[in-house]
Amino acid sequence: MLGRTANGIYWMFRAVERSENTARLLEAGLRMSLTRSKDAASEWSSVIETAAGRFAFEKRGDPYTAQHVIDFLLRDKNNPSSVMTMIDSARTNARMVRTALTREVWEATNESWLRLKDALAKPVREAELPKALEMIRRQSGVIRGALHGTMLRNEIYNFARIGTFIERGDNTARILDVKYYVLLPTAQHVGSSLDNVQWESILRSVSAHSSYRYIYDANYAPAQIAEMLILEPRMPRSLAFCCAKITDNLNHLAGEYGERNSCHVLAEGMVQRLRDRTVLSIFDEGLHDFLQAFLMENIRLGATIDREYRFYE
Repeated sequence: MLGRTANGIYWMFRAVERSENTARLLEAGLRMSLTRSKDAASEWSSVIETAAGRFAFEKRGDPYTAQHVIDFLLRDKNNPSSVMTMIDSARTNARMVRTALTREVWEATNESWLRLKDALAKPVREAELPKALEMIRRQSGVIRGALHGTMLRNEIYNFARIGTFIERGDNTARILDVKYYVLLPTAQHVGSSLDNVQWESILRSVSAHSSYRYIYDANYAPAQIAEMLILEPRMPRSLAFCCAKITDNLNHLAGEYGERNSCHVLAEGMVQRLRDRTVLSIFDEGLHDFLQAFLMENIRLGATIDREYRFYE
């Protein structure tokens, strides 16, 4: 398969995943802003921080209000990570690799683009946000469902999955990092009802609320939440799960091409390091330092895959 085709598939599914992650992040921000009406600006600021969009947002000169943040993350074409930018990117890449996709995957992608283009044609008011976010999540699910239900399990499928899980791991790490260093205003709130509401919002943003209750059957505890979102191999958005899936798909590619590259070693190293850790050792190291190291390693892995599979040839 041509590197350009692999590149198109990989970035198509990174874009689909990022659009959903942005919707989830906005939902968490909305929930938390409602619990702190006196300081809602700091909550919306943390949403922008998590989305790595502070520089682009502040360049606009807008205050951190619900409406401005919602518009920036959903519709702003100058924001490279806005939902509309991402769904445009997914459709453009899908069109470029049209012959590599089943009809169902292409039609799901094109239909999602049409629906979201119409839904986001005008600014979304805060009262209308939950309905808009539900649509975004549903449309990304339709695209993934078409991929799983109709695509041959070959190199095309593997590049799609690698793109999905590199993006998902990045998102989970950013959400956890910002929670510890931005969302909680002062130490006095630790363990309070406010803290619990924030943690519940974070769990809901990664669809982990019910899973947390199933595994721990306990009240929210930062160490257990961090353990679940970092080390739990059964949790579809945990760092351990994402790294394991990337490694699996890279190994399938190695079987198809008959060779292993340094990206395989990098991915397997990430999996093993997570298996060797406990949440207490992560806290001893410093959660922020651990997550920043993971983010850098995840970026390095993506760049290595890009280079070794010659995405631009």
